[in-house]
Amino acid sequence: MLNVQSISKTFFPGTVNEKRALRNLSLHLKDGDFVTVIGSNGAGKSTLLNAVSGRLPMDSGDILIDGKSVRRMPDYRRAKYIGRVFQDPMAGTAPDLTIEQNLSLALLRGKSRGLALGVNHVRRERFREELAQLDLGLEDRLTSKVGLLSGGQRQALSLLMAGFTQPAILLLDEHTAALDPARAEHVTKLTQKVVESEKLTTLMVTHNMSQALELGNRLIMMHEGQIIYEVDEEQKAKTTVEDLLERFASIKGAVVDDKTMLS
Repeated sequence: MLNVQSISKTFFPGTVNEKRALRNLSLHLKDGDFVTVIGSNGAGKSTLLNAVSGRLPMDSGDILIDGKSVRRMPDYRRAKYIGRVFQDPMAGTAPDLTIEQNLSLALLRGKSRGLALGVNHVRRERFREELAQLDLGLEDRLTSKVGLLSGGQRQALSLLMAGFTQPAILLLDEHTAALDPARAEHVTKLTQKVVESEKLTTLMVTHNMSQALELGNRLIMMHEGQIIYEVDEEQKAKTTVEDLLERFASIKGAVVDDKTMLS
């Protein structure tokens, strides 16, 4: 479903600020794979997601989604293939529009919109059913402006909007990092529920190694723009946070602890 072929990206090439963010990186996700991505700051995790989504052009390599090359396709054209939830709860929704208007925009992502009503009775009933799954009472607040919601509510709504149109690829970019622990746990459980119910092929970046082990069927560790370690579903079930820290330390050649990895 996702085939990343030897992609590279360098920022500020030829200057004193040159930064090689991705180095000949390859990654393949089968239909239904849920891959979690960990690594220290500057490892290239978000750059990888930005390359897949089309927000950043690559220097070399190719990206195929469901067998189709999207390298030269701008992000607005990739929208029909990709759903994305960002770290900032404010980034995935339009605050001045109502909940039902946001959902309607997400439903029509990548489609011809025409002059028909964005929200009608049929859609409104569907939105109520979808929102009820969040257990946040939002199904009774369809006409409330999204800007009035809490960060956790907005992130849950963003997750629903990204997933309910069944995109080819769901990208999650540290989507619980800005939430308090209780809200983060709730959104984590919703993530698992949405991905499993919709059978979404998912790539999730996180600094939370416990979360990276809890979710998904594969895990990769990145460092300096490369994948340096990968575990499959069977290995993942046996792996602990301590195992990941030890592996990262052996690669970096230095002693690290949980705070170092997550900083």
